[in-house]
Amino acid sequence: FFARENTLSLGVCNGCQMLSQLKSLIPGAAQWPEFVRNTSEQFEARFVMVEVMKSPSLMLTNLQGWQLPIVVAHGEGRVSGDINQSDVAMRYIDHQGLATERYPFNPNGSAEGITALTTADGRATIMMPHPERVFRNAQWSWTPEADGEDSSWLQLFAGAREALN
Repeated sequence: FFARENTLSLGVCNGCQMLSQLKSLIPGAAQWPEFVRNTSEQFEARFVMVEVMKSPSLMLTNLQGWQLPIVVAHGEGRVSGDINQSDVAMRYIDHQGLATERYPFNPNGSAEGITALTTADGRATIMMPHPERVFRNAQWSWTPEADGEDSSWLQLFAGAREALN
């Protein structure tokens, strides 16, 4: 499955942890880290801000350079191990838009705010935050009416569709 050129993989939260454990089966994922207990030693669930980095991720192509709120809900989301910077697809940011390790902006304490990684070909992407929980504005506590029904995170799924067409 992972070697086929017409497939994409997205691992979110527990799926992120699972795919990081399957990295030996995923071409280009050999350097992916493990995800361990949050520095806070507790489950963290709330909105945080992230920056989508320039990366090969086919799913995140439409969002590169954007800074967006997203939901986190995990107790074991801290990146553990050395990271190949070219694999980084997303990071936690503070209110100045800077990558952060500072709590509560970074809910798990990952170095450099790293929260998503991808493979060199961009077909496999893993992340701890939950874009599937915020792809519609109705899922948010509040958005301006002018924003319509879909949030910016729907672009993640549009990117996947475009990559497969």
